[in-house]
Parts: sequence; C-alpha cells; structure tokens
Amino acid sequence: MHHISDEQRRIRLARRHLLAPGVRAKSPVAVADAVVALHATDAATVFLSVCARLCTPSIAAVEKSLYEDLSLARLLSMRNTLFVVSQELAPQIEASNARAVAAKERRNLLKHLAEDGNGLDERWLAAAEKSTLAALTARGTATGSELSAAVPALRTKITVFPGKKQETVQGVASRVIRVLAAEGRIRRDRPRGSWTSSQFRWAAAEPRSAAETAGAQAELALRWLRSYGPASEADLKWWTGWGLGQVRTALAAVGAEEVRLDDGATAYVAPGDTGTETAPEPWAALLPALDPSAMGWADRGFHLPAEHRAALFDRSGNIGPTVWWNGRIVGGWAQRATGEPVWRLLTDTGRDATAAIEQEASRLAGWVGEARITPRFRTPLERELTA
Repeated sequence: MHHISDEQRRIRLARRHLLAPGVRAKSPVAVADAVVALHATDAATVFLSVCARLCTPSIAAVEKSLYEDLSLARLLSMRNTLFVVSQELAPQIEASNARAVAAKERRNLLKHLAEDGNGLDERWLAAAEKSTLAALTARGTATGSELSAAVPALRTKITVFPGKKQETVQGVASRVIRVLAAEGRIRRDRPRGSWTSSQFRWAAAEPRSAAETAGAQAELALRWLRSYGPASEADLKWWTGWGLGQVRTALAAVGAEEVRLDDGATAYVAPGDTGTETAPEPWAALLPALDPSAMGWADRGFHLPAEHRAALFDRSGNIGPTVWWNGRIVGGWAQRATGEPVWRLLTDTGRDATAAIEQEASRLAGWVGEARITPRFRTPLERELTA
C-alpha cells in the first residue's frame, strides 16, 4: 500500500486547490471545478474563494459567470447546503444530491400545508407554483416580495408546528420559492444589493438533462478524490451527506485506491493518483469563512491544529476566515469597518510568512475595494478582530 504523508497532502492542497501563486486560475469556472463546489450559503464567500485563486481577482468575472453566461450554477445540494458549481458538473450534483434534497423540501412543505388544516394540498401548491412561474416569466426577474405582490397565493399564511412550543404563523412565499429553486425550476439572479448581498432576484431556469443517481455519485466521488484525496470514507460521507453504503458503492465504482496516511489510517485516492508532487514556492492565503479548502474533510488534522479550533469555529461547526501558510491554517482574519483586513497568527511562522501574509492582505484589500464583509457565521477570533 502506498504511503502519502501529511506534507504531501498539504502540497496537493496547494496545487489542486489553486492556492499557490504559480498555480492560480484564469477563470471562475476553473476555480469551481478545482475545488468541485464552492460554499454559497454566504454570497460573499463565493467571490472571496474564487478571487483568492484567480491570477487576477475580478468581481466582474465572477458576476459574469453567475448571471450572464451562466457558466456557474447555484444548487441546494450536499448536506442541504447551497453550493456554486460549474454548469458542466451541475447535472451530476443534481442527480447525486440535489434531487433528493428537493424531494425532501417538497415533502416538508406539503406536510406543513396539511398540518395547517385549511385545505391547502398538493393541488393548491401546484396552482401556486404555476402562477409564480408565470409571473416570473412575464417579468424576467423578480424579488420574492415582488412575486408575492403579483401572486395572491404567495400571500397565504399558515400555522407551522401547530400545538407545539415552536408554533408560529408564517407566509408560504419563501417556502414555495425555495421548493421551486431546489427543483431547478427557478434560479437565483443578481442580488438586490452588491455582490456581498444574499437577497437575490429570481429568474426562470432552463431544465437540465436528467442523470442516473448511482453514476452521478460515482462521478462526483471521482472528482472529489482528485481534489481532496487522500481522504477517508468518513470524509466523503461528511462532505456529500450520503449514507455509508452509498459512499462505499461510489468508491468501488470508480476503483478508488487505498493508501496509508502518517497516522497509519487508511484513506483513498483516485485510481493511480499515488505519485509524489513537488512543493510550490512558499505561499500564503487569506480564505473566507466556509472556504472549500477548510471544509473539505471531516478530519482536518493534517492542516488544522486542534488547538486552533475554538478560535476559528462557531458553535455549529462553521469555520470562519482563515490565514494559511504553506498548507496549514495558522490564524484568522477579518475586515475592519474602515475596510482594512486585520489578521492574527495563532502559530509562530517566522518573518517570511508574515511578509507573505501582509502581501496577500494587501492584494485582498485591493480588489475588495469599498465593499464591507461580515461573515454570516461569526467566530470568536473574527469577532475579537473587529471589536
């Protein structure tokens, strides 16, 4: 069995995630494919993750990919989380994950409608969806509030969790729109505000070609291994949200190869992907909250010292903005109200690292410009740096 050291894992991360200056990408699509999927729960994360990996950071290039040529797509998929992926990979993501998520979203909405007790059923929902799609098609794009104004059914209110402690009255608009988006019938268009805003307009979406689930899961597992391998069954299970049986079936289908890690554990790589890679030039990076390079594994011990977790994670397990040096997370960063990036090292890395981090902070400030970024999931260190 081949052995792949932690140092080699960090070198792979630098090269395959396009983090070292010499391997950065020329397009947002190339970045998305390199990391398989970009976390998009926080709209700013997409731009920060992409621009950290571009030769020339460009907000306009990311916006063009998302809203003009549509070469990037947002999908509610792995772990019921919003991701941005390339249009090439989108059908595989839809079949392997998003389809099941959408079905669950529809079941949950129908359950809430039934529990409300006012006769709202599947036929009512179908009519509401038809009216919403018609209104959206007529307008081209619209916000949720604009759709509610145009479609009376979307102004309906229901009692959620009746008779329970969490009972509340809610409008159905956001739930109906969420189901339509999860099923790929509508898509998120440009936000109401700047690129940091998560309040999107909506537009009708073109249907994607159907793919078979098992084959799509195998394709996704192979792409993930090429970007994140070596990694364990537990890592792939966590990242995809699949059951263990699905993980093992997908790994077997692609002929994943077993390797041994420094701690003696068994992990997997894509077939034949066991060679030694040369280290790039020393590199630093300032990556955003929920960046793929920090969120790609369940066990992140090879790049994240355990003693740093308390400062860098929130109570729900979301990682905040991180500072990297040669494949290790060595600190965290934030943006002050003045716009200046501020960072703190949690590991003594020496003068070369400090100079490289300062250079990356300057690069970040240059393309972010007047925008102000506050992560949706705030961590202890990020709060301290902006206090």
